[in-house]
Amino acid sequence: MKYFRWIWFIFPVIALAKEPVVEQLFSVRTVEVQKIQSSHTKKHYGYVRADESGIYALSPRFGGYVEKLYANQTYQYIQKDAPLALVYSPAVYKAKEEYLSAYRFGKNQADKSLLNSAKRKLALLGITNQEIKDIIRQKSLSSFTTLRAPASGYIFEKNLMEGSAFNAKTKLFEITNLDTVWVEVQIFEDDFAWMKDAKRFQLHFKTTPQIYQTESKIFYPRLDVQKASITMRLSVKNSDHKLFPGMFASVISQDEPKAYLVLPQSAVILKNGHYYVFVVGDFKGEYEPKEVEVTPLDAEHYSITDGLREGDKVVNNALFMLDSDAQINGLY
Repeated sequence: MKYFRWIWFIFPVIALAKEPVVEQLFSVRTVEVQKIQSSHTKKHYGYVRADESGIYALSPRFGGYVEKLYANQTYQYIQKDAPLALVYSPAVYKAKEEYLSAYRFGKNQADKSLLNSAKRKLALLGITNQEIKDIIRQKSLSSFTTLRAPASGYIFEKNLMEGSAFNAKTKLFEITNLDTVWVEVQIFEDDFAWMKDAKRFQLHFKTTPQIYQTESKIFYPRLDVQKASITMRLSVKNSDHKLFPGMFASVISQDEPKAYLVLPQSAVILKNGHYYVFVVGDFKGEYEPKEVEVTPLDAEHYSITDGLREGDKVVNNALFMLDSDAQINGLY
């Protein structure tokens, strides 16, 4: 087996010196193959979208007229059950009259079927239980009905004004809850297999220094043919409402940490398509070139996949060992 053997005129001194001194005299420093836990990261970009499960449409089951509009601004934030509009509806008023008459007629009778039928008709029109109870409690009828917010959120659509008329099934309001938002990320096919194993995601936005984190993801089951990409959707908590639809996001994905045998990149040299290291020999000053299999782990390290074991010592600067004599002699 061929070795590099460094023999200088100070050899007698070296034989008596400790190893760190020898390394310093020869300017040859060694490093051990180490086992570390490491994870990979990739960076992609995406956009914020509203969570579709948090979008609510208010479409009354009756027609009528707007007497008073409380929620009169688009993008106004509204709490759940807050009044949106006071309306008059002939159909609702008639149903209220029938319910009150049924109550007066049947309150002392055992058969409550007529009363229950009238109450069900109001419920099917979308009248709240509280408003139905108020009819009996007040023993009088209000000409108006209050439309209330089905959920807390922002009014993204408002399709009526004070004094306007509307038909049954017309969407009057669209309310969007942003407590949770989606971030859609375009993933190219080459990254898809790796992204399926990614477990954690950090999201950065230009509008806030806050870093958002999530582990919730799904992939849309279709490929964008023109872009050759698949859409990954992340679900992100947004309780502070700093994120809004349309915002640009930088997404850093990370896989689960794994154990790797590593060396600094300076300890590995590429020659004729093969990777080599210089292993410390049995005698001081001897370094054996050895072929290894490696893959890049990060910007500073190689992952050793074959040829070395944990604890093996190699020269930290492989390029230092590359001299013209060694190349001519074909040692590596």
